[in-house]
Amino acid sequence: MGSVGAKIGGEAASAAHSSEPLTLRIKLLYGAPSFAGAAMIIPIFIHMPKFYADVVLVPLGYLAMAIAIARSLDALSDPLMGWISDHTHTRLGRRRPYMLFGAPLCGVAFFCLLNPPQSFTGGRAAIWFGVTFILYFIFHTIYVLPHYALGPELTQNYHERSSLFAWRESFTILGTIVAAAAPGVMMQAFHMTERQVFFRLGIFFGVMLSVLYGLLVLTVKERPDFVARESNPLVPGVRRALRNRPFAILLGSYVVSSISGAIPATMMPFFNAYVIRPRNPTFWLSMLLLGYFAFAFMSLPVWVAIARRVGKLNAYLASFFLGISGGGAMFILGPGDTWWLLVLICWAGIGLGAGLFLTPSMQADVIDYDELYTGKRREAQYTAFWSMLPKFVAIPSAAIPIAVLASLGYIPNAVQTPRVVFAIRAIFALGPAVCSMLSYLIARRFPMTEAIHNTILDGIQRHERGVAALDPMTGLMVPAPKAGHDEDVGWFLDYFSIGELKRYLATGASRPVRDVLTAAALSIGVSALSVIYVLRRVSSLRADPGAMTSLVVVTAGLAFAIFVFHLMRLGPARRLAAGEVPADAVRAHLGQVVEAIREGAPTAVVESGVADGS
Repeated sequence: MGSVGAKIGGEAASAAHSSEPLTLRIKLLYGAPSFAGAAMIIPIFIHMPKFYADVVLVPLGYLAMAIAIARSLDALSDPLMGWISDHTHTRLGRRRPYMLFGAPLCGVAFFCLLNPPQSFTGGRAAIWFGVTFILYFIFHTIYVLPHYALGPELTQNYHERSSLFAWRESFTILGTIVAAAAPGVMMQAFHMTERQVFFRLGIFFGVMLSVLYGLLVLTVKERPDFVARESNPLVPGVRRALRNRPFAILLGSYVVSSISGAIPATMMPFFNAYVIRPRNPTFWLSMLLLGYFAFAFMSLPVWVAIARRVGKLNAYLASFFLGISGGGAMFILGPGDTWWLLVLICWAGIGLGAGLFLTPSMQADVIDYDELYTGKRREAQYTAFWSMLPKFVAIPSAAIPIAVLASLGYIPNAVQTPRVVFAIRAIFALGPAVCSMLSYLIARRFPMTEAIHNTILDGIQRHERGVAALDPMTGLMVPAPKAGHDEDVGWFLDYFSIGELKRYLATGASRPVRDVLTAAALSIGVSALSVIYVLRRVSSLRADPGAMTSLVVVTAGLAFAIFVFHLMRLGPARRLAAGEVPADAVRAHLGQVVEAIREGAPTAVVESGVADGS
């Protein structure tokens, strides 16, 4: 690898700044819509579960089940929306059309979610919550995935990306702060009820979301060279994304850390009200959220400077210490420790500031690594992965805790039993701390530095000239992707796993279809059995379905997602069984993929005559 290091040093300068710095105007216009989008998340995740449980009087088990169903459908829509956006070719581009109509529809669903009819209680209110919750997240996916996919396209500069995403997350935090403080302030200053507060917040943020995304669509243009590029089939794109080792590591760390974000979001109102027990729980909840996000906001410039000095990864790793130590300390708090809780919440908020912009910035860098091998820009598909998998993990993280409380005897608006109080304390404090530690251990393996990224950008430029390029993380030479028969065959064969292709070569033409049908049947069977179980548990809307129902709903969603994945492979399996691809081509593809995996590369890189890089 010594020669690899020398090449990195020699070639990095030529690719260090492959794109011009972005103007402040573009950064502001790109980031501003996140103000309204983030502001909506606070009432949905922080206030709505407790509001529907204690005010609208929906059983906790039904809230947990509705959250699980909605988030499962939301996660299933992510890869589809990512693929659609990457394949869209309109005068407005690939991203902007979906932002233009998705944001207003999301605003309407948000208003309806925050304002259930006063006559609705119990079962009818649970249905209202579930339907509006689902619609909100569907429309949210339609606009937010293209928005987030647009960011990596605006610049390929290593540090400029950190600045761009820091601006976006600044607006995210500002919106979060406003939404966190608003309910307590409005109730305290204007003596409003919760329903009156949520009516006004629903109108304000719904309108803001539509206006800010309208300004973004009308003023920020997409890069024509990216818009014109042909995208890839969905299923092979999934396989190639998962072969991208830096992305897999970063995604794994983010999936685990998403648990440490989902649990406090759901459990903070319960921890505040039933463990700390301040005199005015609603006011102090707003102050806790305000402190958490205010310190995250104030720490952003510091983290940007640290990342420039020590690198994105080292800054990201340092941020985990604050969450781990803060979560562990919160476990020992008890009644009356309001100010100590505020201090620890602010301490953890400083760590949040780093993760908010560093993870999307690092993700944008690994998308460039994908382009080095595929020659395609797949921001939306990577963003869909980034969004989908954490959501499936966050579903039980958000739904199961409140279902567990219900199973332990939680009673709304009452002094809880010691068993319930201990469960709230352990779930809220220790759960996130443990997950943060695991996420840190995974993130330590992330291999990309600024020098490596610059060499990747240089390699992309070399590929545009038809010249092979160095992969700085494996030391292999990567031939320039060339459109044509061989490239099409490679994408086609990536519909199948290594094991499936080996079985096809060993046992005959009928095997691919049989493998796909077997996998599809098993997954839809699991999904169907899960649905039957849930329907039997919820035959009466007056009975609490229990914690297990939420877990089964998550299982049904995952199994159905796997079923759809295999169903999309059935046509290619029939084509392979018909002999569309010669056996020699399958063997060559297998050899390339196996070597690529062994070397840690995203896909095949072995090709004669390119070792010298000429």
